[in-house]
Amino acid sequence: MNTGSTNTEQTVAVSVTVNGTPYVVDVPPRRLLSDALRHDLGLTGTHVGCEHGVCGACTVLVDGAPIRSCLVFAVSLDGTQITTVEGCCADDGEMGPVQQAFQDCHALQCGFCTPGFITLITGYLEDNPAPTPAEASEAIAGNLCRCTGYQNIVAAVQRAAELRRPVVEERASRSPGEDR
Repeated sequence: MNTGSTNTEQTVAVSVTVNGTPYVVDVPPRRLLSDALRHDLGLTGTHVGCEHGVCGACTVLVDGAPIRSCLVFAVSLDGTQITTVEGCCADDGEMGPVQQAFQDCHALQCGFCTPGFITLITGYLEDNPAPTPAEASEAIAGNLCRCTGYQNIVAAVQRAAELRRPVVEERASRSPGEDR
Protein backbone atom coordinates (compact mmCIF):
# COMPACT_ATOMS: atom_id res chain seq x y z
CA MET A 1 0.00 0.00 0.00
CA ASN A 2 1.44 3.36 -1.01
CA THR A 3 0.93 6.00 1.66
CA GLY A 4 2.28 8.79 -0.50
CA SER A 5 5.29 9.43 1.73
CA THR A 6 8.78 9.64 0.32
CA ASN A 7 11.32 7.02 1.26
CA THR A 8 14.09 8.82 3.11
CA GLU A 9 16.64 6.42 4.41
CA GLN A 10 18.06 7.23 7.83
CA THR A 11 21.84 7.58 8.00
CA VAL A 12 24.34 7.30 10.81
CA ALA A 13 27.53 9.36 11.13
CA VAL A 14 30.51 7.05 11.37
CA SER A 15 33.98 8.32 12.31
CA VAL A 16 36.82 6.24 10.89
CA THR A 17 40.42 6.80 9.96
CA VAL A 18 41.15 5.31 6.55
CA ASN A 19 44.75 5.09 5.38
CA GLY A 20 45.71 7.68 7.99
CA THR A 21 43.02 10.20 7.02
CA PRO A 22 40.10 10.83 9.42
CA TYR A 23 36.61 10.76 7.92
CA VAL A 24 33.09 11.23 9.17
CA VAL A 25 30.77 9.57 6.70
CA ASP A 26 26.99 9.39 6.83
CA VAL A 27 25.88 5.90 5.87
CA PRO A 28 22.66 3.92 6.03
CA PRO A 29 22.82 1.41 8.92
CA ARG A 30 22.98 -1.56 6.51
CA ARG A 31 25.72 -0.16 4.24
CA LEU A 32 28.54 -2.66 3.91
CA LEU A 33 32.06 -1.44 4.57
CA SER A 34 33.07 -2.39 1.02
CA ASP A 35 30.33 -0.15 -0.36
CA ALA A 36 31.15 2.71 2.01
CA LEU A 37 34.82 2.57 0.98
CA ARG A 38 34.10 2.38 -2.73
CA HIS A 39 31.03 4.61 -3.07
CA ASP A 40 31.13 7.02 -0.15
CA LEU A 41 34.90 7.53 0.11
CA GLY A 42 35.87 6.84 -3.52
CA LEU A 43 38.50 4.24 -2.57
CA THR A 44 37.90 1.79 -5.39
CA GLY A 45 40.97 -0.35 -4.78
CA THR A 46 38.93 -2.63 -2.53
CA HIS A 47 37.34 -5.08 -4.94
CA VAL A 48 34.07 -6.90 -4.40
CA GLY A 49 34.09 -10.39 -5.85
CA CYS A 50 31.79 -12.98 -4.37
CA GLU A 51 29.92 -10.78 -1.86
CA HIS A 52 29.84 -13.78 0.50
CA GLY A 53 33.23 -13.43 2.21
CA VAL A 54 34.70 -16.40 0.36
CA CYS A 55 37.10 -14.91 -2.19
CA GLY A 56 39.01 -12.34 -0.13
CA ALA A 57 39.14 -9.67 -2.86
CA CYS A 58 37.52 -7.20 -0.44
CA THR A 59 40.01 -7.78 2.40
CA VAL A 60 40.99 -4.66 4.34
CA LEU A 61 42.73 -4.20 7.68
CA VAL A 62 40.70 -2.94 10.62
CA ASP A 63 42.93 -1.95 13.52
CA GLY A 64 45.59 -4.08 11.84
CA ALA A 65 43.51 -7.25 11.50
CA PRO A 66 42.29 -8.52 8.10
CA ILE A 67 38.54 -8.60 7.58
CA ARG A 68 36.22 -9.18 4.64
CA SER A 69 34.72 -5.75 4.03
CA CYS A 70 31.74 -7.28 2.21
CA LEU A 71 30.59 -8.95 5.43
CA VAL A 72 30.63 -6.08 7.92
CA PHE A 73 28.41 -3.03 8.24
CA ALA A 74 30.26 0.27 8.15
CA VAL A 75 28.39 1.56 11.23
CA SER A 76 29.95 -1.20 13.34
CA LEU A 77 33.42 0.25 12.75
CA ASP A 78 32.98 3.67 14.32
CA GLY A 79 36.29 4.79 15.82
CA THR A 80 38.48 2.26 14.01
CA GLN A 81 41.59 2.53 11.85
CA ILE A 82 41.07 1.02 8.40
CA THR A 83 43.78 0.28 5.86
CA THR A 84 42.85 -0.41 2.25
CA VAL A 85 45.18 -1.32 -0.59
CA GLU A 86 45.61 2.40 -1.25
CA GLY A 87 47.18 2.69 2.22
CA CYS A 88 49.68 -0.13 1.67
CA CYS A 89 52.10 2.12 -0.18
CA ALA A 90 55.38 3.48 1.15
CA ASP A 91 55.40 6.74 3.11
CA ASP A 92 56.61 8.59 0.01
CA GLY A 93 53.67 7.30 -2.05
CA GLU A 94 55.74 4.79 -3.99
CA MET A 95 55.03 1.07 -3.91
CA GLY A 96 55.12 -0.52 -0.48
CA PRO A 97 57.15 -3.67 0.14
CA VAL A 98 54.25 -6.04 -0.57
CA GLN A 99 53.35 -4.22 -3.78
CA GLN A 100 57.01 -4.24 -4.85
CA ALA A 101 57.27 -7.93 -4.04
CA PHE A 102 54.21 -8.69 -6.19
CA GLN A 103 55.91 -6.93 -9.08
CA ASP A 104 59.30 -8.55 -8.43
CA CYS A 105 57.83 -12.05 -8.20
CA HIS A 106 55.23 -11.73 -10.98
CA ALA A 107 52.56 -12.56 -8.40
CA LEU A 108 49.61 -11.18 -10.29
CA GLN A 109 47.95 -11.78 -13.59
CA CYS A 110 44.49 -10.30 -14.04
CA GLY A 111 44.92 -8.30 -10.81
CA PHE A 112 41.35 -8.59 -9.53
CA CYS A 113 42.33 -10.46 -6.37
CA THR A 114 45.54 -8.48 -5.83
CA PRO A 115 44.20 -5.74 -3.50
CA GLY A 116 42.89 -8.35 -1.08
CA PHE A 117 46.18 -10.22 -1.11
CA ILE A 118 48.21 -7.01 -0.65
CA THR A 119 46.23 -5.91 2.41
CA LEU A 120 46.14 -9.42 3.88
CA ILE A 121 49.90 -9.89 3.48
CA THR A 122 50.65 -6.38 4.77
CA GLY A 123 48.82 -7.17 8.00
CA TYR A 124 50.24 -10.68 8.20
CA LEU A 125 53.85 -9.49 7.96
CA GLU A 126 53.33 -7.09 10.87
CA ASP A 127 52.78 -10.10 13.14
CA ASN A 128 54.97 -12.60 11.24
CA PRO A 129 57.95 -10.73 9.78
CA ALA A 130 59.88 -13.80 8.62
CA PRO A 131 57.47 -16.54 7.51
CA THR A 132 58.56 -19.85 6.05
CA PRO A 133 57.11 -20.80 2.65
CA ALA A 134 54.65 -23.13 4.41
CA GLU A 135 53.55 -20.34 6.77
CA ALA A 136 53.19 -17.93 3.85
CA SER A 137 51.10 -20.48 1.97
CA GLU A 138 48.85 -20.98 4.98
CA ALA A 139 48.51 -17.21 5.49
CA ILE A 140 47.14 -16.63 2.00
CA ALA A 141 45.00 -19.78 1.86
CA GLY A 142 41.78 -17.87 2.56
CA ASN A 143 42.08 -15.65 -0.53
CA LEU A 144 41.22 -16.98 -3.96
CA CYS A 145 43.10 -16.38 -7.20
CA ARG A 146 41.97 -18.02 -10.42
CA CYS A 147 45.03 -17.09 -12.46
CA THR A 148 48.34 -17.67 -10.68
CA GLY A 149 48.50 -21.05 -8.97
CA TYR A 150 49.74 -19.27 -5.80
CA GLN A 151 53.43 -20.17 -6.15
CA ASN A 152 54.41 -16.64 -7.12
CA ILE A 153 52.18 -15.17 -4.41
CA VAL A 154 53.96 -17.29 -1.79
CA ALA A 155 57.27 -16.11 -3.25
CA ALA A 156 55.99 -12.52 -2.99
CA VAL A 157 55.22 -12.99 0.73
CA GLN A 158 58.82 -14.11 1.25
CA ARG A 159 60.18 -11.24 -0.89
CA ALA A 160 58.02 -8.68 0.95
CA ALA A 161 59.38 -9.95 4.28
CA GLU A 162 62.88 -9.47 2.89
CA LEU A 163 62.10 -5.95 1.66
CA ARG A 164 60.54 -4.99 5.00
CA ARG A 165 63.49 -6.17 7.11
CA PRO A 166 65.53 -2.92 6.97
CA VAL A 167 62.44 -0.84 7.83
CA VAL A 168 61.49 -3.12 10.72
CA GLU A 169 65.07 -3.11 12.05
CA GLU A 170 65.26 0.68 11.81
CA ARG A 171 61.95 1.02 13.71
CA ALA A 172 63.20 -1.34 16.41
CA SER A 173 66.42 0.66 16.87
CA ARG A 174 64.54 3.87 17.75
CA SER A 175 63.96 4.79 21.36
CA PRO A 176 60.27 4.61 22.43
CA GLY A 177 59.73 8.39 22.53
CA GLU A 178 61.63 9.19 19.34
CA ASP A 179 59.68 10.78 16.49
CA ARG A 180 58.91 8.39 13.69
